[in-house]
Amino acid sequence: MADQTHVLFVEDDDVIREATQLALERDGFAVTAMPDGLSGLEAFRADRPDIALLDVMVPGLDGVSLCRRIRDESTVPVIMLSARADSIDVVLGLEAGADDYVTKPFDGAVLVARIRAVLRRFGHAGGADRGEESADAAAGGVLSFGELEIDTEGMEVRKAGQPVALTPTEMRLLLEFSSAPGTVLSRDKLLERVWDYGWGGDTRVVDVHVQRLRTKIGQDRIETVRGFGYKLKA
Repeated sequence: MADQTHVLFVEDDDVIREATQLALERDGFAVTAMPDGLSGLEAFRADRPDIALLDVMVPGLDGVSLCRRIRDESTVPVIMLSARADSIDVVLGLEAGADDYVTKPFDGAVLVARIRAVLRRFGHAGGADRGEESADAAAGGVLSFGELEIDTEGMEVRKAGQPVALTPTEMRLLLEFSSAPGTVLSRDKLLERVWDYGWGGDTRVVDVHVQRLRTKIGQDRIETVRGFGYKLKA
């Protein structure tokens, strides 16, 4: 397991859980599969997986609450699984700290592609392209925007001299904004560059992450340009 990417998969449907576990294992992942949120939390604490896949509607401790508990302890990437793309649970999961979501029923290849895309952002296997982009962003060293300081080499952020804890996805998002301050970045462009979507994705993922980032670096630091996207105030 040490040489494999370890996936924690929490799903209460036996058929989906077993079929998805087999599919992920065929793609080279090591999988710990749990049927409910409480056992999922115990497995997370015991095994410290590389990524967590959490179904929204699991018993005991629901997926959103489990995501929040995981995020309190770790920045490990989290993907939520939801049976309805328009469900408020998707937004709640993202607000709780999830990095992405996949709608059920899902194609195994799509799920694997989404997992690999998230792992690239977190510095796991296959991240050469993202590393080159990060290197470009790091060329500026420490960037300052008012009381906000971004150390693009140390991957640290400070606000008024105090450290700001960001998840890797939030850090990627901030680096995109800071690489072009004052420039409007569309949601589609952010989905492509931060989430590695080569196809149209759900822009709610961007909106919720921007809101999460605002709560940490300042509500007025990222400006909404209606009809176009967002920009970092220079």
